[in-house]
Amino acid sequence: MTFLVRIGVQLQPQHADYGQIRDAVLRAEDLGVDVVFNWDHFYPLSGDPDGKHFECWTMLGAWAEQTERVEIGALVTCNSYRNPDLLADMARTVDHISGGRLILGIGAGWFEKDYDRFGYEFGTAGSRIADLAAAMPRIRARWEQSNPAPTRRIPVMIGGGGERKTLRVVAEHADVWHSFGDAATLRRKSAILDEHGAEVGRDTARLVERSVAVSAPPSEVADELLDAGATLLTVGTSGPDYDLSLLQQWVTWRDERAGVTSR
Repeated sequence: MTFLVRIGVQLQPQHADYGQIRDAVLRAEDLGVDVVFNWDHFYPLSGDPDGKHFECWTMLGAWAEQTERVEIGALVTCNSYRNPDLLADMARTVDHISGGRLILGIGAGWFEKDYDRFGYEFGTAGSRIADLAAAMPRIRARWEQSNPAPTRRIPVMIGGGGERKTLRVVAEHADVWHSFGDAATLRRKSAILDEHGAEVGRDTARLVERSVAVSAPPSEVADELLDAGATLLTVGTSGPDYDLSLLQQWVTWRDERAGVTSR
């Protein structure tokens, strides 16, 4: 399978009124971005730790109605916060609202403050990854039992880089793997992912798209990231202003690379 180069944006739902977030979604879609993500936390990850913040999946339902073309999803949902069957049905519902544009981004979870303040058991990194591994078959099974069924085979993006456990879950269940780190890290862990794929009988080099966050202009990092295998490149931006200038550079780079002269 050949993956097209795509550009995403993560609109971090912090330090903003919802109107500012809604406007940022509109501006991102108008720019020509391919995917618009939020994240699944209950408190800001930067700036004022108790600043303004909004919930992930309620927001995705609104984005499904607001947008027309872009794919939407969380980068990434915390598996710990919702029963897997419930999460599967939430995803199926947003899939239908959006007309088949949802990506289910999911990970094992890590932000202890969310767990403590909302009454979830934090456990250990190992127990959270084990819970994620157990959740994935339940999610797929719930989709198969749902009426109506999802509009498509909902793509699953798994975020994380643990070489022994997380990448094994990616190899078994993911359509997209979101890596955290630079091109060298992506290249090294991508090879480990493919080793896991061989062990579980999946051609992950062909079947699992590589995704990575970018925080520098394409002129500085695009070539090495593409060479390392990344095809989904996502710019992050925070409220209240949601500066999309770096995103514009990446969209322009994508279009010039594809020979698109105007939108």
